[in-house]
Amino acid sequence: MTKNGRLIDIHQHYLLDEYKAALATLGIGGSAERSWPDWSPAKTDDVMANAGIDAAVMSIASPGTYFGDIDFTKKLVATCNDGFARLVSDNAKRFGALGMVSLPDAAQAAREVEFVLDTLKLDGFGLVSHYDDIYLGDPDWNEFYAELDKRSAVVFVHPVRPMKAGRAIYHFPSGFVELVAASGRVIANLLATGTLEKFPNIRWVIPHAGGIMTSILYRLSKFDTMRAFKHNVPKGVSTYLNNLYFDMAQATDPATLQAFFQVASKDRVMFGTDYPQAIDIDNVVQDTIDGLAALPGFDEASRRKIMSENALGLFPRLA
Repeated sequence: MTKNGRLIDIHQHYLLDEYKAALATLGIGGSAERSWPDWSPAKTDDVMANAGIDAAVMSIASPGTYFGDIDFTKKLVATCNDGFARLVSDNAKRFGALGMVSLPDAAQAAREVEFVLDTLKLDGFGLVSHYDDIYLGDPDWNEFYAELDKRSAVVFVHPVRPMKAGRAIYHFPSGFVELVAASGRVIANLLATGTLEKFPNIRWVIPHAGGIMTSILYRLSKFDTMRAFKHNVPKGVSTYLNNLYFDMAQATDPATLQAFFQVASKDRVMFGTDYPQAIDIDNVVQDTIDGLAALPGFDEASRRKIMSENALGLFPRLA
């Protein structure tokens, strides 16, 4: 698979010991009903070497950093950002890292943008879909989006479960459905609030092939004509969707990809695995490689874009 080009994974998670220790003080030992995976930096090195992955962009995802105490969040964010800075400093060409901010304190988050990019020299920002019950795109956070827009920042948006998902009654892990739904909610909110129109320089990355995006396209398209929303999407919903970036993590079955590439541009899709927090940690990397290799109608040049070239447009330091 990688014999004709590099392979860059833009969606891996680095489970810093300091992060897990801080969450343990709150009684949190994993993400929702799932405990932390059996993972170590050495295992990441082995997985990357065995799969032929040349570089990876690291972030912290579910369950995030906000649990009702903003002072706790600020300390945790600072600790994680320092850890990522060390990772990047020691492995400048092998790992990228996405800094964190202290949402839902938008003013503090706005102040942290410069520090993350200029002092720590991280590669962008790793946000989650919502903080408490507030989803990205909320206009009360425009101060923060404005700072991101000034810097043409890369913003990777990982979904987390809704606040009430843990109390829902069903008989499967909540992440099977709730996480991909959360990504769809983010896309809808960014469109409906005009965030994509007002802050066009932010480079939003939505993982998992946009979650439920393809299933709600008909509904989203109605923003073009509905009085309450059309002024916020003056260029048309399809234009804004074409400007988003995506990865393929945990979305590599042929039926999903066939629908996904009717919407997403080949120039804005990247290889990503969600290792080690994927549903199937043992097979997700190879499943993603196999899914990319099997893409119908893709020549080698198109595959190379997804393998690494599109990623290098966002993360040039990994070149």
